[in-house]
Amino acid sequence: VNTREHPLGIPPPSEQDWAKEDEEDFFLLDPDRKRGVLPQPFRMINKLVMQVFERAMEIIERKEMLREAQKRKVQPKKCFPTAEFQVTDRANCLAVSGKYIFVGLSVGLAAFNTSDPKDVCAWDAAKTEICAIHASDLGSECHVLLAVDEMGLVWLFCFHKGSFLLIKILNEVVDVSQRSPCVEVVLSQGGDYAGILLQGNTKAWLEVYQLPKDSWLTEMEKNTGAAEDLACSERRSSCSSLVQNTSISLCALPVSATQADVELDPPELLLTVRPPKPITGTTFKGPLDALKEVDDGSMLGLGYNHLIKDSQWELQEAIFCSTYQEYLEAEGVIKEEIPRYATFHFLLPSRVLSGPEMTVQPDIPVGIGVHWDGNHNFCLYLLNHSLKDKAGSDLKPDVVWPCAAPIACSAVSSCSRYLALAGEDATITIWDKHLGYPLSVTAILDERFIRSIHFL
Repeated sequence: VNTREHPLGIPPPSEQDWAKEDEEDFFLLDPDRKRGVLPQPFRMINKLVMQVFERAMEIIERKEMLREAQKRKVQPKKCFPTAEFQVTDRANCLAVSGKYIFVGLSVGLAAFNTSDPKDVCAWDAAKTEICAIHASDLGSECHVLLAVDEMGLVWLFCFHKGSFLLIKILNEVVDVSQRSPCVEVVLSQGGDYAGILLQGNTKAWLEVYQLPKDSWLTEMEKNTGAAEDLACSERRSSCSSLVQNTSISLCALPVSATQADVELDPPELLLTVRPPKPITGTTFKGPLDALKEVDDGSMLGLGYNHLIKDSQWELQEAIFCSTYQEYLEAEGVIKEEIPRYATFHFLLPSRVLSGPEMTVQPDIPVGIGVHWDGNHNFCLYLLNHSLKDKAGSDLKPDVVWPCAAPIACSAVSSCSRYLALAGEDATITIWDKHLGYPLSVTAILDERFIRSIHFL
């Protein structure tokens, strides 16, 4: 018989068997490693140090991945300058034409030859600051330049064999108070036409000039031959007489003769394009008068050929204002104003810009496309109009392409066949100017405002 001296009881727990708070997998640990566990607070310090090392390794691995991705990219080629041109004044703008670089300075103009850094020519006769410059190569070492100074005057130059020749100031007037500064200049490729946008106190307009470059080249060639004969005669006289200073450069004689003797023909004003007027009530007495205007082809597409009276316009405006009064009061009422800025492009021949009796060349512009700020229409004008035929009346566009929203900006491809119009509603329309219909319409998400657009 087995007898117990003491009553049966539950033994008290031991602290060694308790689970550690920071050791979740304590039961998986090797029993021999239990003696190597660090006591507090060393375990906490060890944990923080390990976290720091893990974070550092993550940063190192991320940088290594970025470095490897950068190595796989195509590295841009580093270009170093092959020549350096020193100017005495501040350079504001520059233009490249042929082998010359034309620089607009704080006082005058300068021309640098890219093949010879020492070949430098300057013009500072007017002591004016040049803010914008456009240049085009006419051939036979002749270049045409359009420069805009700080006062908004447009200077037309002809640069020939190292000399500047001032032809005309396009917007010069006798009365300074009536002067209209230029805000935009466009020179067609090849130098056949030039367009300048002028702004007055309350209005703006676009003037398109035809440049007689053929007569300029003929006159410059004649003058070059005369200058060479003059240089030869001066050289023979200097050889026969020792009185003349031998330090005179022979190449300077043609330059002086060119500047003094040449008189080039001024450009011809072809078109004066004014912004479209706001649409008002009709002046037609009946539908027959409106149909006559449509058959005549004038003002087609601008919205002027309608039979809506002034009273109907006023009634429509009153209904609109009463319906959306709370929105108009919150945003303010914006009255329609005549636009004062325009974007324009010279356009090469196409089916849209062609007439039955027009003789065109593929590399010479035949029209100009214009759109004014806040206007829905892109207007095309032919360059074969005569200003005398349009005297006393506003010039009407030959073709009008309407858009659903006001046009914000535009661009023309290098071949002049494709036209891109970006509206204020963030839509881009690509037109085929040769066929006359749109190819695609793309809407930008979030209705962002497009400020500029370019063909690549």
